[in-house]
Amino acid sequence: MFYDYSKINVKAGDGGNGIVAFRREKYVPMGGPAGGDGGRGGHIILVGDEGLTTLVDFKYKKHYKAARGSHGGGKNMFGAGAEDLYLRIPLGTLVRDAESGEILADIISPGQEVVAAKGGRGGRGNASFATAKDKAPRFSEKGEPGQERWLALELKLLADVGLIGLPNAGKSTLISRISAARPKIADYPFTTITPNLGVVDLGDGNSFVVADLPGLIAGAAAGAGLGHRFLRHVERTKVLVHLLDLSGLTEGDPAENLALVNQELALYRRSLSKRPQIIAANKMDSPEAADKLAQLQDKLGEKQKIWPISALTGEGIKPLLGRIWKILEDERAKPLIPEEEEVRLTRVRPEEPWQIRKLEQDLWQVTGEEVEKLVAMTDWENEDAVARMQRKFMAIGLDGALKAAGLQEGDSIRIGREEFEYAE
Repeated sequence: MFYDYSKINVKAGDGGNGIVAFRREKYVPMGGPAGGDGGRGGHIILVGDEGLTTLVDFKYKKHYKAARGSHGGGKNMFGAGAEDLYLRIPLGTLVRDAESGEILADIISPGQEVVAAKGGRGGRGNASFATAKDKAPRFSEKGEPGQERWLALELKLLADVGLIGLPNAGKSTLISRISAARPKIADYPFTTITPNLGVVDLGDGNSFVVADLPGLIAGAAAGAGLGHRFLRHVERTKVLVHLLDLSGLTEGDPAENLALVNQELALYRRSLSKRPQIIAANKMDSPEAADKLAQLQDKLGEKQKIWPISALTGEGIKPLLGRIWKILEDERAKPLIPEEEEVRLTRVRPEEPWQIRKLEQDLWQVTGEEVEKLVAMTDWENEDAVARMQRKFMAIGLDGALKAAGLQEGDSIRIGREEFEYAE
């Protein structure tokens, strides 16, 4: 089954905890701190795999979690880092942050690796906090939480040529004629509901990949019919072959149908209207085709080249393939230019490293990446660790900012997953 969209949750591994330990050696009565740091949590890494052509692996499993790092040990022993979790992704997949819509990666090369969620760093043991003033610290850090996020995966086929046109234009018959692909073919609209890929071998080592794409209907750019599921796959093709049914069996005038499909392409993405397009008048084996071809040529003008073919009998296929190859050679030589609408978002950090919000009469919430990380890595069962966190709050100005906002003695403060009572 072909799946071209999936939404998954990834959770990188938490860092291992640092520990509090002291040297316990014979003849060393006052041994110094010897608590080691924890190990890094595992990253979640996406890897491009040219052997995959669908996102079906992510259809039934939505949650992926990497292992946490090992805790530190005595005698300054560091915890081991966890193994990274690799997820294989088909080439042509666009990876977005599902919440913000930010483009995180475009998987287009075999073996391309992208860190989708970073593992948390290991917490520091008490040996890391020894100073001239405090030679025997009795606190350590907990491991940093691993990054967690929802990802939207959008597969866009990497094909050189895209076959477009209204339902029943003969795209499936054509791809079965020119390649080894064997799509389901029947004489009714929407036989094809998922893309089919085929490799066209021209001999002398020349070949290209062609995609038989589901038919368009009016309103597709707005999501009608197969809508965006179809249009997504047109974006990466270098050449479009527009098939028109000249048998008279398809409703509407061929010239009007041509304009309708092109309008939907332009509405979806302006750059598609500038993509090289070859017009192929199909089903020339039918009795009415010759007259309809002449009418079509009159409406389009002599400057517009039309390639008459019959995907059923093979008539006109060889000249059409020659024309496709000639345009492809020119297009492959051009540098790849990213789509205007796919510019990565740039997140602007607020001037203040935190934001304070009053939730209730005596409940305040503080948000901010660094502040939340500090709280999450504090060992709340260790008084020295909590005292260190309070000193950090004062040093960065958070304590003063809370008082200025109206925080009172006995009010509760919520930071991340922790909630505590404020006292002078």
